Amino acid sequence: MKIGFDISQTGRNRAGCGYFSYSLIQTLCEIDNHNQYILYPYFGNSFWDSNILENKEKFNSANCTIKKIVRTKRDCFEFFSQLPADAEYKMGNPDIVHANNYSCPGKFKVSKVVYTLHDLHFLEHPEFSTEANRWNCFNGVYDAANHADFILSVSKYSLTKFLDIFPHFPPERIKVVYPASRFKLNDQNNEGNHPSTNLAPQLFLLAVGTLEPRKNLRRLLNAYAVYATNKDDALPLVFAGGKGWLEDDLEKFVHNLDLSTKVKFLGYVSDEELSWLYGNCLAFIYPSLYEGFGLPVLEAMSHGAAVVASNVTSIPEVGGEAVHYIDPLEEKEIVDAIRLLVGNSDYRQELKKNAFIQSQNFSWEKCATEVIEIYNLLMTLPKR
Repeated sequence: MKIGFDISQTGRNRAGCGYFSYSLIQTLCEIDNHNQYILYPYFGNSFWDSNILENKEKFNSANCTIKKIVRTKRDCFEFFSQLPADAEYKMGNPDIVHANNYSCPGKFKVSKVVYTLHDLHFLEHPEFSTEANRWNCFNGVYDAANHADFILSVSKYSLTKFLDIFPHFPPERIKVVYPASRFKLNDQNNEGNHPSTNLAPQLFLLAVGTLEPRKNLRRLLNAYAVYATNKDDALPLVFAGGKGWLEDDLEKFVHNLDLSTKVKFLGYVSDEELSWLYGNCLAFIYPSLYEGFGLPVLEAMSHGAAVVASNVTSIPEVGGEAVHYIDPLEEKEIVDAIRLLVGNSDYRQELKKNAFIQSQNFSWEKCATEVIEIYNLLMTLPKR
């Protein structure tokens, strides 16, 4: 088979969707000796990264070729908004096109479409996003409900919500395929580069993720303020993640809580730095209000970190019984969790041990194998 694969979000500042497509295609090219992969750096009608090919050697594999269908953002959006008659020819005549960035192309004459469903936050919690993002995400999922030949969901939670909202989509054409951690470690060997801070191992609390409302950062900060009040030896709270939306005044919020000396915003960090942070934090805290999967929880567990996380949406699918769960709407539960993990080393060690074991249930090799099975199955099915 020839499989066209969307790599549009795998650039330098990639986040959850980009990490999924990047790790998946790397593993597919590594384990699949039967199929050819045509990689599309520019894909869809809502996302554009002009620097996507600055490190194109990362896709240097014998069974991969990079195909630039278009040269400009405008041409890209026009192409995928209304597929031209020769679209499949221009895309290299793929048997399957795998879309990963929320956009879903319309109907091809021959090619079949696999669509990665990440989440439905823009429908369940529209207040967590901008109008532009809601519009783009909804259009993509709506198009997938109408045009996709198969949907790959990253969690049971997302699959269930999708079928609730789009009940006419054939359930036999959607399947859960779990992602995995991008980090490959040997039994909690917490390697990586120390970020350019004065952080000391096991003497800080860590939160990871794009700075946006659904990450519940303000409740976390309020809870941390309670923990840190009148406490000279309070462990610093470190945030690693790029800026998203609707949180432009977050640092002012921290200042008003009188936490400026105790809270550190590192911004977007390299994989090497993030690996060090995961492996050396005293505890990882993730009170997110909504996740399609919750990749940072798995990444932290793969480093053997003690994890505090929300008991909502897909997160329990990831954490299993290896996580200390909290209600993300209850600040007191977050405060109590911080105090418990800081003060009880035996409990921390139990969480750390269980976290690493739980993380072994997820692997990119397993994910890629299941995706190949979906590709093979799809070739036996008629187009929708």
